[in-house]
Amino acid sequence: MLHSTDLRPLLANLAAKHFHTLVALLPMLFFIQIPNLALHAKEPAATRATADPSSRATAGLPSSAVPIVIAHRGASGYLPEHSLPSVAYAHALGADLIEQDIVLSKDLEPIVIHDRILDYVANVADIFPNRKRNDGHYHVADFTLTELRQLSAHERTNGHTDKLAYADRFPVGGVPFEIATLAEHIELIQGLNRSTGRNVGLLVELKDPTWHREQGGDMSRIVLDTLAKYGYTSREDNAIIQTFDASEVERLRKELHTDLRLVQLMNDQTLKLPANATEEQLSAALENLASYADGAAPSLEMVLSRTRLPEESKVTNFIDLAHDAGLTIYCYTFRTETVPPQFASFGELVETFANAGADGLITDFPDQVRVHLPAQVK
Repeated sequence: MLHSTDLRPLLANLAAKHFHTLVALLPMLFFIQIPNLALHAKEPAATRATADPSSRATAGLPSSAVPIVIAHRGASGYLPEHSLPSVAYAHALGADLIEQDIVLSKDLEPIVIHDRILDYVANVADIFPNRKRNDGHYHVADFTLTELRQLSAHERTNGHTDKLAYADRFPVGGVPFEIATLAEHIELIQGLNRSTGRNVGLLVELKDPTWHREQGGDMSRIVLDTLAKYGYTSREDNAIIQTFDASEVERLRKELHTDLRLVQLMNDQTLKLPANATEEQLSAALENLASYADGAAPSLEMVLSRTRLPEESKVTNFIDLAHDAGLTIYCYTFRTETVPPQFASFGELVETFANAGADGLITDFPDQVRVHLPAQVK
């Protein structure tokens, strides 16, 4: 059981700006059992998280390296996504990187929130009932930071009712959470790094950057400026930028000339390959991606084979081909509630991806991934 004094570094860094949230959460936090991070350390987290991810070899990661653990929207399996308490808990659970999704406010502040709309994660309809667009949604881009401060964030609902998107997660109502900026996330993580002696990094995701430019905000420039203010400017610094927008990944490297590490988020449409693409076509597409990006983040489905026969491999050679192209691979999203049917357990899923060579696992449950990582991959 965690002793209350172990939480002093976390609470001290949160208290200044989020006092009311902490007061509400304090009784719960005293009874949270946080794993002893030393028990899980295969090698210093700071060394692993700061390694150059262009490939396992250039990153200094041996072929037997265990994947790093990446907290998806913080410890979002336990606390509302992207809330500062969720970030603090992800740090305490031993995440190597913590993800921040970025959307711009009306006054061009980089806000950490997953969607361009507020409907499913905040009480915006109660506070600003007449601010919907014609599409029926409340857009972050229509609200200033001062207005967003008036909202209470909550656990994600399913978009059609007030029911939770994941039934057993943090309940809506009662505890107030705030929408935070990228700067606040960085200050919290850097503060916790200082008070705990760890070196947890950032995985910053740009949400719809082309759309934002059409609305008048150059998200990439704004985020690069914010990161630079806090000391993140080179590939040696512990921050990575990712986005699904392939043209923006290329723009970041070739037009904006960032030296930060870049990761291309991927789904089945990203590489623009036919469904029956050959291995040679896939390799060529990955090699082209490697000309401007350091890594790729495929969905689990892109890596999994279509077979469900136990005697056949459950993963394709996608990760091997990406490594051959010089790319690091971070796979998403590992959730205990959504284990693919070909796996008997969450633990088997984690171990399979680790042994397949994934360099990082993006998860809502960083502690559960850490528990199931093998001591050494095969």
